[in-house]
Amino acid sequence: MLISSSSAAATRCCMQSSPYHSFPSSRVPIFFCHVPNLRPVSVRSQPPGSDGSGGPIKRVSSEHCVGFSTSSSSASVIDFLTLCNRLKTTKRKGWVNLGIKGGESIADHMYRMSLMALIAGDVPGLNRERCIKIALIHDIAEGICGDITPSDGVPKAEKSRREQAALNEMCDVLGGGTRAEEIKELWSEYENNSSLEANLVKDFDKVELILQALEYETEHGKVLDEFFLSTAGKFQTEIGKSWAAEIISRRKSLPANRLS
Repeated sequence: MLISSSSAAATRCCMQSSPYHSFPSSRVPIFFCHVPNLRPVSVRSQPPGSDGSGGPIKRVSSEHCVGFSTSSSSASVIDFLTLCNRLKTTKRKGWVNLGIKGGESIADHMYRMSLMALIAGDVPGLNRERCIKIALIHDIAEGICGDITPSDGVPKAEKSRREQAALNEMCDVLGGGTRAEEIKELWSEYENNSSLEANLVKDFDKVELILQALEYETEHGKVLDEFFLSTAGKFQTEIGKSWAAEIISRRKSLPANRLS
């Protein structure tokens, strides 16, 4: 590849100022070069495995992201995905409060719900792809505001306000645009339970909860009646009712002495 004298000079300049200057000048990866128009993005830091209550502001600069595309769009995407890492490391607070060791993360919960949307039987008028999308993002705001549970004593309206603000912040990190607007729309649809797809994913949220509760009862010898009582009679769809009934049937069929 031919390199102009001005490009070569820019490469030499980049090498002089870069911490990666140990590369021979003839083999300098072009993605190490400084691009002046990259912008820093504010992201609240949170220690892995914490309860998601947030923390101090951490300044993340795309100037330090070696190997990523240098376009502002790519920088925003990576900033957003980095922020979403919290969903993988933040444990669901209900299990934390009960002393479950190595409990599921927020991302674990959303992933299995997405699988539910993928494998559910056909329903007339249902958009399966939209269900999968809603399942993937319905708790995404918890990446900033954490998992707020009924035991926290936060009024429903205040919980929704916090989550809306967190969602807006995450979409700002993404850089706005079509995808950010789609995320907001899907989240609002779920929050307001305003479509057949939202109805079904709301049911999947409860189905995943009681299935996980049953698994923890079996693994840890705990009695987790509260999760079955809090969801009883609240399923909206035939799929949700059927799957919940199967889980409850399996729970009843287990030996009574399995629990301590």
